[in-house]
Amino acid sequence: MKSEKHLDAFGAKLKEQRLKKDWSQEELAAAAGLDRTYVSSCERGQRNISLLNIYKLANALKIKAGDLL
Repeated sequence: MKSEKHLDAFGAKLKEQRLKKDWSQEELAAAAGLDRTYVSSCERGQRNISLLNIYKLANALKIKAGDLL
């Protein structure tokens, strides 16, 4: 499996979790202390996200980091 597919899968799960909360990308970004454009690029599979930022997003969404993987 190509690494890009992993990034796409992560992005899809991130977006799914964000939409479950009925949050915009701006709301998630603010809650996680990240920029909206960063969240957008993660959701589109264009960013090789760091472990620390995975935890920031998971904490903001009140889910386990593993739920995004």
